[in-house]
Amino acid sequence: MKKIIKLGALAAVLFLAGFVALSAEGQPEQGRGNGSGTKRQGQGQAQGVQGEGLYRLLEELPLQELDESEVEGLLLMREEEKLARDVYTVLYEKWNLNVFRNIAGSEETHMDAVGALLERYSIDDPVREDIPGEFSNSALALLYEELVEQGSSSLTEAILVGATIEDLDISDLLDLIASSDNDDIKIVYQNLLKGSRNHLRSFVYQSEKNGGEYTPRYISDQLYAKIIGSEKETGSQITDPNFSF
Repeated sequence: MKKIIKLGALAAVLFLAGFVALSAEGQPEQGRGNGSGTKRQGQGQAQGVQGEGLYRLLEELPLQELDESEVEGLLLMREEEKLARDVYTVLYEKWNLNVFRNIAGSEETHMDAVGALLERYSIDDPVREDIPGEFSNSALALLYEELVEQGSSSLTEAILVGATIEDLDISDLLDLIASSDNDDIKIVYQNLLKGSRNHLRSFVYQSEKNGGEYTPRYISDQLYAKIIGSEKETGSQITDPNFSF
């Protein structure tokens, strides 16, 4: 799938376009807009996916036939969200920057949302045992090691890893939404996408407040500017499978 190609290219991108030195203090409550911050679930920010409300919505929707690409997309997204969670957890332990802890918690809610779809359609879960850093997908396993190594080299590189992961995630989710015709899958992806936009705002905030600048690698310059120039997205989950940001 196209997503695998993007994931495989990520490591090469991580060595390009660095940030200036960053402070390990503080946590953004908003980007350039005037958003009121994000809700919390557990230790993280439940950005985009809001637990029981979303699951109740899914129960109200009919099951629809899945094609092979939709199944592959669900399997990959389940582990891609795990990848983000696991990387951010390691980087928080390394740098003690709250944004990594908070977004790691959010990524776990994203994992759970995709897991609910796997259960809904009786698809075997690739996360058989939720062991940090272990993946059924060999490309993701290799990428995890590369991201952790890169992000552990300096706080500058850690923030670069975070922004790049979210940039990639937004691009991949847009592709998956465009290739699916199942409303329940698209609604979950729309809410994951909302969360990823918020995550990107948070990482870019961490860069810019210290004089750095992130250049998007996967989404267009126009979409990037629109995301960063708008308020953090709060409120209830997205219920429109064809929602347009």
